[in-house]
Amino acid sequence: MNAVFAARSRTAARRLRTAVLNVRDLLLSAGPLAFLAVALVALAYWWLQPNPPRRVTLATGPAQSAYAEFGQRYQKALAADGIEVVLLETEGSSANLQLLRDGGADLAFVQGGTGELRPADAEALESLGSLFVEPVWLFYREDAARRVASRGRLTSLAQLRGLRVNVGTPGSGLPTLVDKLLDANRVDPAEVTLTHLGQTPATVEFLAGRLDAVVFASAPESLMVQMLLQTPGVRLMGFPQNEAYGRRFPFLTPVTLPRGVVDLAANVPPADVHLVASTTSLLAREGTHPALLQLFAQAAQTLHGAAGWFNRARDFPNTRNSEVPMAAEGDRAINGSPPMLQRYLPFWMANLVERMWLVLGVLLAAMLPLSRIVPPLYQFRVRSRVFRWYGRLREIEDEMEVGQSTPDDLRAQLDRLEAQVEKVSVPLSYAEELYALRNHIHLVRRKLRPAAPAVPV
Repeated sequence: MNAVFAARSRTAARRLRTAVLNVRDLLLSAGPLAFLAVALVALAYWWLQPNPPRRVTLATGPAQSAYAEFGQRYQKALAADGIEVVLLETEGSSANLQLLRDGGADLAFVQGGTGELRPADAEALESLGSLFVEPVWLFYREDAARRVASRGRLTSLAQLRGLRVNVGTPGSGLPTLVDKLLDANRVDPAEVTLTHLGQTPATVEFLAGRLDAVVFASAPESLMVQMLLQTPGVRLMGFPQNEAYGRRFPFLTPVTLPRGVVDLAANVPPADVHLVASTTSLLAREGTHPALLQLFAQAAQTLHGAAGWFNRARDFPNTRNSEVPMAAEGDRAINGSPPMLQRYLPFWMANLVERMWLVLGVLLAAMLPLSRIVPPLYQFRVRSRVFRWYGRLREIEDEMEVGQSTPDDLRAQLDRLEAQVEKVSVPLSYAEELYALRNHIHLVRRKLRPAAPAVPV
């Protein structure tokens, strides 16, 4: 039993040693090629940076504004993909545009017509699409309107002469827009008492009677807009010439606030109100990671695709009215279909494959020809375990032919060689070479046997 156990142990040890040697030879044969492939992939990953940073800044607007509300929605949407959106509270559109130019924000909401775009902006900025319209809301007090109109109704910007009107902070871009509209109506700003308060303090002053009118340029989601639309004694001025405004100013769009859309039961507003609106876009500065642009553009489909007071479902986002070039990610998200991989894989994995597939394809094309050298190299390494001993066998045979050593010495050398060959392990597919070596050792050993004496006749 001990002898059988010992034999089995030796067999198992031999097999294990053979397996280890085979793995070693395979690693030594294919290792350099694998190392080269890994190094190239790592270099491509470092150069392309396919995965986006985990932190991005979005410039929004004043507190309680529509920009601030939408910023919080984007923050929540991107948190699902592990991206932290840092919201920067600003005075508004003009301040956002300057932050993008200075590199203080990665993305920002920018309202059309409220900032003066520069030629350099076309190269430094790109758009992810138009998100929503922001009507010009001009709320006025009925008691103040009676001082300039007997019926207490304002229907034209020319009627603002002599009134106290708040037109927003300079950073919001709204004062620039109001100046353009007053100039088109031939109203000198000096004829109107203009103030530049933020939305909240301006609303407080307006409700207290210390302001006659306030002008906002905001989406209907603004809390101040929704409150003032339903405040007694406060009216919204319409723009009966809204179509003409749209023709005169390319950044303005004529829109209509339908009757009863604010409150159907209370019939607010009691009649259709014609307004003018600018279009707000989501802009990104040059160098923002493409994967982040893709995430924001996809989130915009969900956040702005529903029907609203001034649009039907799926009217927004769109690629119309863009004052800066469209980003490829924004155009694909709006006018194309979602990437196929994102339907089945997590975003980070789908993004990695999508941005690395070209590199991986080139790498595969380069590695396939090089991989052909691996099988011959592996075959050479395995066979070298056997063939290296043929050199020693040839030396012994040469010594035999020239008579440098005695037969007993040559037999001792053959015994040592045979003992060493017994320890050689090769895969079964190469066993033929090993057995051939053993046969050749026996052939050389036969030459050392003395010739049989001749039998006398």
